[in-house]
Amino acid sequence: MLIGLGLGPGDPELLTLRAVRLLQEADKVFVPGRIARRLVAPYRDAEVLEFPMTDDLVSVRECMERNAEKIAPVASSGTAVLGILGDPNFFSTFSRLCEVLLVRHPGIECRTEPGISAITAFASVAGISLTEGFTVTDGGEPATRIMLKVRSPRETAARLRDEGYTTFILVERMFMDRMKVFRNGDLPEESDYMSILFARR
Repeated sequence: MLIGLGLGPGDPELLTLRAVRLLQEADKVFVPGRIARRLVAPYRDAEVLEFPMTDDLVSVRECMERNAEKIAPVASSGTAVLGILGDPNFFSTFSRLCEVLLVRHPGIECRTEPGISAITAFASVAGISLTEGFTVTDGGEPATRIMLKVRSPRETAARLRDEGYTTFILVERMFMDRMKVFRNGDLPEESDYMSILFARR
């Protein structure tokens, strides 16, 4: 198994308790650079992998293949952890690495553990409260929407379909007792106050 582990915004004290436990329990820990290695150093030694910042897709693919082959021997027989700044599901290279790994080694499971994202960390440092909707992009046009506290998910999804959205995932009571995940046609009429709806065009 390969776990993409969120390391938070840059302070070792902002790692979650679960992150520390997984670092200590892993058979081996990998990181994408010196900053990430410094973050995990209080808890575990780590091997640094090369993830070049480039728009050259050929170079990126070759890099992912090299890293996949370094991780595979550990992940195929035990637990490998790749520690990533911020959150591994938020503008991260982890999904690209998993795509390559699953093609070359389809028996290896990939999953993620969340970390404090740059967005929530920014709000704290800037001294602002994000109390209204906002857009986050990497410079491109947004293709997804995330909505909190959706009480009528089926009705909301029907409205979003008219705007071109086609994929929907609803999570109720995330990381709590009785957590539920609904997808597309399974969306309920009503949902818990503690709910998040994801929509993608």
